[in-house]
Amino acid sequence: MTRGNTGGLRLTMTHVSHRYAGMQALQDISLTAEPGEVMVLVGPSGCGKSTLLGIMGGMLAPTAGSVICAGDTPPDCLNALTYVFQDFSLLPWRTVAGNVALVLEDRLPAADCAARVAQVLAMTGLTDFAAAWPRQLSGGMKQRVGIARALAVRPACLLLDEPLSALDAQTRDLLLDEFSALIAAAGTTTIYVTHNLAEAVRLGHQIVVLSRRPGRIRDILRVDRPLAGRDLADPDLIALEQRLWRMIRDDAAEAERETVDG
Repeated sequence: MTRGNTGGLRLTMTHVSHRYAGMQALQDISLTAEPGEVMVLVGPSGCGKSTLLGIMGGMLAPTAGSVICAGDTPPDCLNALTYVFQDFSLLPWRTVAGNVALVLEDRLPAADCAARVAQVLAMTGLTDFAAAWPRQLSGGMKQRVGIARALAVRPACLLLDEPLSALDAQTRDLLLDEFSALIAAAGTTTIYVTHNLAEAVRLGHQIVVLSRRPGRIRDILRVDRPLAGRDLADPDLIALEQRLWRMIRDDAAEAERETVDG
């Protein structure tokens, strides 16, 4: 399988469970995301996708099990694990360049900071908007800034919580190919949460389907082809998307029956 620079981390979860007060969110999750791989987490609402992402990123401690990050981070990495959320989280009083520089200031000399900002703005197609203010940008452009800011720290693992969900369908579809190219070029290990199954089959090397009974792995599907060669009109990817939809639909129906029977 052809990927970019596979210098990312290997994340291994072993028998991970998590319980909130009175509710089992995850149960006995064992997964491995290989260096440079894109792991996509899908499943019905309430299945624990965001909880699992938080545990993988170290923002949340599991109540049982272990998470191990292994591998060498790039020498220019400033933050090994970096998040991109569905809201853009841009500071309105900073320009595009200023928002990206925010994660680099006080960590790099001024000249190095400026050079890295220029590099990621070019990578994300934002060079001509460096001096623009967030209020002047479309939703898609704002999310590009968020992605540029995440890439600026040269992460070894990128964690994305529904990064395209706040966009309208047309903008999301237009950005999807660009987003795929950015992930491939960055070469980081990527964990990607989405409800959108087209995103899952377009981006995932490993697609983890979670169940709501309670927060278990229902299935793991693998897509053994480069990101750059994927076309959502491909019959194989269409069939995979339909298979994912049937799994999630069936899981929701089974959970509803169990609730009624209980």
